[in-house]
Amino acid sequence: MRWAAAATALFALGLAAKLTGGPSWLWWSLLLACYLTGGWEPGLDGLKALRDKTLDVDLLMVVAAIGAAAIGQVVDGALLIVIFATSGALEALATTRTEDSVRGLLTLAPDTATLLTADGEQTVAAADLAVGDVILVRPGDRIAADGRVVDGASEIDQATITGEPLPVDKTTGDDVFAGTLNGTGALRVRVERRAEDSVVARIAALVEEAGRTKARTQLFIEKIEQRYSIAMVVATLAVFVIPLILGAALRDSLLRAMTFMIVASPCAVVLATMPPLLAAIANAGRHGVLVKSAVVMEQLGATTRVAFDKTGTLTRGAPELAEIHTLLDYSEDQVLRLAAAVEHPSEHPLAAATVRAARRRGLAIPAVIDFAARPGRGVSGRVDGSVVRVGSPLVLTDDQTAPAGRSPQASSAGDLVSIVQSRGRTAVVVLHDDEPIAVLGLTDQIRTEAAGAVAALTESTGSAPVLLTGDNHATATQLARQVGITEVRAELLPHDKVAAVRALEGDGARVTMVGDGINDAPALAAAHVGIAMGGAGSDLTLQTADAVVVRDDLTTIPAVLALSRRARRVVLANLAIAGGFIGVLVVWDLVGHLPLPLGVLGHEGSTVIVGLNGLRLLRSSAWRRAMGQAQADGPL
Repeated sequence: MRWAAAATALFALGLAAKLTGGPSWLWWSLLLACYLTGGWEPGLDGLKALRDKTLDVDLLMVVAAIGAAAIGQVVDGALLIVIFATSGALEALATTRTEDSVRGLLTLAPDTATLLTADGEQTVAAADLAVGDVILVRPGDRIAADGRVVDGASEIDQATITGEPLPVDKTTGDDVFAGTLNGTGALRVRVERRAEDSVVARIAALVEEAGRTKARTQLFIEKIEQRYSIAMVVATLAVFVIPLILGAALRDSLLRAMTFMIVASPCAVVLATMPPLLAAIANAGRHGVLVKSAVVMEQLGATTRVAFDKTGTLTRGAPELAEIHTLLDYSEDQVLRLAAAVEHPSEHPLAAATVRAARRRGLAIPAVIDFAARPGRGVSGRVDGSVVRVGSPLVLTDDQTAPAGRSPQASSAGDLVSIVQSRGRTAVVVLHDDEPIAVLGLTDQIRTEAAGAVAALTESTGSAPVLLTGDNHATATQLARQVGITEVRAELLPHDKVAAVRALEGDGARVTMVGDGINDAPALAAAHVGIAMGGAGSDLTLQTADAVVVRDDLTTIPAVLALSRRARRVVLANLAIAGGFIGVLVVWDLVGHLPLPLGVLGHEGSTVIVGLNGLRLLRSSAWRRAMGQAQADGPL
């Protein structure tokens, strides 16, 4: 990055000195310094590749830049150097940051654990825990190892692993994962996997593996660089040597060969490819989508199937009160007022959603005394002299409820719970003096633009998106129905999402995966293109993804796909223009006598034309057109 920045700064200073009429020695010196700072690394890499009997475009570009300087076109050569140095630096930076994030992922699990032994408690390194050990997990602690609860009850926030938006109640016999956060209860957990085999460690391994095994992606022009580079070198040597053999003068042969190298060099072809893609990247960035490279921008347009995560992607990851079913003679406002009073001191996300709903209705929330929280059950307190309990449906079977037997209200409440849960919502029961008075249905908030984005992507790619989520099947199916998704794969762990993406691509699809959580990172890395939601995205997800939706607006995804397709069309048009110029100039030089200045003029003219054509995608109208075409575009 430092070398690339230095080369860019020297190029800017040299160009400014030349345009302002500075002494030639000054701007020549600055531009030659740009050659050295930006060209030594790609030149060295090119020489190493040459030693391995391969010829890459980096070395060819350095040679072309040196050739341009040799005939006085030092500015053009310096521009090529800056382009290649900057692209290489950005690629190296992205790789390094991803590696750092993968290492940081492993710190999610705590370094130490409280091991229970015959002599009491002992603090040990989490890495030293063996299968069969029993550890104590106190309220608020992160769990140190994958295992099974042998005693206690609590709620666990395991969004980092499964993506579920709400804490999950855990009791004896339930599985828990390393790195997840314990709630208000204490747990005793029997270790069932060593640290290196835990789910969180496997997530890191999956990201690294996907990065290594994912096919190296290249720009269109890079796919033919070997053949073109070799052909150009051979042809240049032939243009120089054959006339010499036939008796031509050395100076004339050298001049013809130099002209050939200039007019046949891929400068215009490179600039035919880069400006449209870079302009599209800049335009998308202004409108809230960060595309990390020209390769990614090119690949986005080839998408044939989109896979969505659920929580934090199609939804906002925050629960809201969706329905209230009352019993006896209580009104909705009465129920909500009592429930909010008891939930107000609680830190649970469901409690916060209930309080927000009461405030939206303008209800006065009374004070609560004797507040108590029971892990896995809910909260209770005394409001206006009566005991109010709010909790999971398990409270209906507690001994404290209806001590004389299961009341008709409890049976009705049980039926309501089944109805709410069948709709994919979380059921919460409200009791007043141990009598059920209501069942609340809470759900994750769907993004308002989700249905429109799904419809646009279906039209654009020619196939409906698929939902890949760690949440339960009923909740996932309900949400999918609301946003227009027909294919649902639920209750997936991170490696299951990777397998689902690879299965889709195995069927011939080019999958763009959209997600936000750590559990999505392996699938983002394995997909054709990975897009992260930037608002709540984890560091690992943002670094692993190829593109980031900075403003969390799903409608920008079909728009950036449409913009990518337009950029690809401009690239193809530019390649045709550049190829036409190169063909005419090369034939002229070989068959006739192409003056060097005219060859340079034609070469530079084609470069300017394709550059300006590509820069049209910088205009805001290009984004507006992409937004308008998002629904109209058919599959490629």
